[in-house]
Amino acid sequence: MTRAATAVPALHDRIAAEIAADGPMPLARYMARALLDPRGGYYTTAEPFGARGDFITAPEISQVFGEVMALWLAQCWLDQGAPAAPLLVEPGPGRGTLMADALRALKAVPPLREGLRVRLVEASPRLCTVQEATLAPLAAGIDLGWAETLDAALDAGGGPLLLLANEFLDALPIRQFRREGDRWHEVLVGLAPNGALAPVLAPDPVPESAVRAPGTAPLPAAGGAVVERCPAAEAAVAAIAARIAAGGGAALLVDYGYGERPGRATFRAYRGHDHADPFAAPGTADLTASVDFAALAETARAAGAAAFGPVTQRDLLLALGAEARTAALCARATPAQAGKLRSGLARLTDAADMGEAFKALAILPPGSPPPPGFGDPA
Repeated sequence: MTRAATAVPALHDRIAAEIAADGPMPLARYMARALLDPRGGYYTTAEPFGARGDFITAPEISQVFGEVMALWLAQCWLDQGAPAAPLLVEPGPGRGTLMADALRALKAVPPLREGLRVRLVEASPRLCTVQEATLAPLAAGIDLGWAETLDAALDAGGGPLLLLANEFLDALPIRQFRREGDRWHEVLVGLAPNGALAPVLAPDPVPESAVRAPGTAPLPAAGGAVVERCPAAEAAVAAIAARIAAGGGAALLVDYGYGERPGRATFRAYRGHDHADPFAAPGTADLTASVDFAALAETARAAGAAAFGPVTQRDLLLALGAEARTAALCARATPAQAGKLRSGLARLTDAADMGEAFKALAILPPGSPPPPGFGDPA
């Protein structure tokens, strides 16, 4: 993995200079700068994905993940009467692996593929080029395009929305709050005496309404408790849910997160598949936070849609037939390929690995029955 050696201190120094001039910055702004700065951001300058990167996602582990998720969307579309002009959207598509597996699986549903429009939501020009190279051989006859924002993708014409997102929400900028006594203070990014970037508390408290997402559990009362809120994720889910409530379709959001607020910080950094200091060298590590699925389910309902889950990734994959699909692939594979397929499924479903840590939330039109793999509405 290649990173320009001069880009790292340049971004750190630019952020530090901004803080020195204007005071501590919100954590959300820091995350956005560290991940997407045009001259030194993590996603704009690094190759984060895969075994040689800093983390590996489910589609990179097994093709079965994308295949069964795509067929889940297809079943939801069929259950709604196979409406015309479906729009398939993937925000945060990485190298295009998930969408490639999805398009390959959807060959089994010709009526859906024939009228399909696909939009990838990607802000990095470098990754757009990678995704186009991955998907071009699979997208013959499909209206394939890119959008820089989710709103732009959702505006790509009418028709039902079919949306698949894997590890998209966790990278959206968060606000973090800490309880001191009986008050909540926002966590900002400031400067330590030695000039290093470091978390600091805003001196003035914030109202509980800024800390607690609507409809979620009461805030923890213990001193030192931490609550994280992601306005960008709430806005994204509200837009997705409103589009589905009005025009039909389905969304499947998969990420690591929780259904009950943990009361502690989940903001962290990954470099080389290991934890790193999120403030030491912005632009050289992935910054992420666990997803508050309870808050997002409430957001979807408030926007007029039905929300189901969260369920664990393990339960969803097994309910959707991931074991049978893996066995079918193994029957046609070499011994080495079969071993990789089996180990990949085990990693995705193992309770001690990704199976329990990752959750899934489904969003469908109001009044929809539970979709495959989900129980009653959240």
